[in-house]
Amino acid sequence: MAVMIKSYSKPQLKGIVTRLFSQQGFYLQMQPDGTIDGSKDENSDNTLFNLIPVGLRVVAIQGVKSGFYIAMNGEGMLYSSEMFTPECRFKESVFENYYVIYSSTVYRQQESGRAWFLGLTKEGQVMKGNRVKKTKPSSHFVPRPIEVCMYREPSLHEIEDKHRSRKSSGTPTMNGGKAVNQDST
Repeated sequence: MAVMIKSYSKPQLKGIVTRLFSQQGFYLQMQPDGTIDGSKDENSDNTLFNLIPVGLRVVAIQGVKSGFYIAMNGEGMLYSSEMFTPECRFKESVFENYYVIYSSTVYRQQESGRAWFLGLTKEGQVMKGNRVKKTKPSSHFVPRPIEVCMYREPSLHEIEDKHRSRKSSGTPTMNGGKAVNQDST
């Protein structure tokens, strides 16, 4: 019995173009150069994000204008990534006050196991994920949907295959020249 596996090149996931309004009074924004911060301007194109489902209650957050993904590194710092990587995956949870919180699916506190969250300060600056608590306003966002779109799922399998085929071409780097671990699966 032959099994046929289809490769979907057409969009297959519903995603949402939205603005993420922080309880601190800012819209999350990504500048065209990839800088992430908050803005009071609700009509800025830099505040538009694609929330793309990549797992059960897990999303990728992609700037509409820049095309970069929001990611969190091992130090808890937010950065923008041109490619979808495991650091771009955020668990989306509805908190008891109906705000939404986004936590890294990769990193958490070693001792306590507490999750690291996306957050903005009262001045609209991004916070280190390991400094943000889910009970504080800095981590609370209200998605303000603009439209529903269809996306092709960014596959981590494709990324792993690309890394395997590049092993002989040197060590890929990101985050200011820190080496990326190619062998973690």
